[in-house]
Amino acid sequence: MIGFCAVAPLGDATAKILGDTIPLVQLLLVRFAIQAVVLLPIIFGTGISLRMSPRLLRITFLRTVLHIIGIAAMFTSLRYLPLADAVAIAFVMPFIMLAFGATFLGEEVGPRRIAACTVGFIGTLLVVQPSFAAVGWPALLPIVVAFVFSFYMLVSRHIAKECDPLALQTVSGFMATPMIVVLLAFTWGRDDSFFGIVTPNATETWLLLAIGVLGTCGHLLMTWSLRFAPSATVAPVQYLEIPFATFFGWLIFSDLPNGLAALGIAITMAAGLYVLFRERRLAQPRPSEA
Repeated sequence: MIGFCAVAPLGDATAKILGDTIPLVQLLLVRFAIQAVVLLPIIFGTGISLRMSPRLLRITFLRTVLHIIGIAAMFTSLRYLPLADAVAIAFVMPFIMLAFGATFLGEEVGPRRIAACTVGFIGTLLVVQPSFAAVGWPALLPIVVAFVFSFYMLVSRHIAKECDPLALQTVSGFMATPMIVVLLAFTWGRDDSFFGIVTPNATETWLLLAIGVLGTCGHLLMTWSLRFAPSATVAPVQYLEIPFATFFGWLIFSDLPNGLAALGIAITMAAGLYVLFRERRLAQPRPSEA
């Protein structure tokens, strides 16, 4: 999970660099096509089977659709927002997952976690506020990312122990690529920042390859973490993605969160970590009474 926290913001930073010159759908096509091409030889070399039951194929298809939507929303937000701000806003996700658990799974949510969620949401608003004042509605896109990836994480947890991570990511790449090609076919002829194909120069070509490789490695690391360790163990580690994003944002774009956003990031991180540690504590078995 630490590896994911380092790799994912670097992939996002690469997408932010290309966002001004490469259409969004082209970025998505390269991202998932490279995922399929890179992993397929590894699958053949290791002898891992790509066979899935009809049930797993349906769940993997849903996971792939969520993955495409989440990445599309994140890449779009990065055209307008500093890297650290976009990542920090998206970390409203633990609060959303807690709400999902209470609403859809009937899980009991105590007053302490409700209070922590409220505080964390206030922290997120502090990050959104200066960004919304500067760019408008795109500042809300990371919240869309949080909702989508909350479902994505739930689905990933559901099948992480039933399917090899390499096979899951390979099948997902081969599912996503034709979906995006069909989208390109329906929007062919449009020449804007979202649809269409442009010819990249040499530097852009290398950066496009980097997006695919970094995205593939990052989500493979995350899937492996969910396979080999309980989510309650690895989820708090994911908050390291925010300082990594802040570092890359400063190093590449000379962007740092302003005072209000930095305060919001700190509040969101503290509240989110409290919720996660509280979840883990409640999940531990209580000692039996004598």
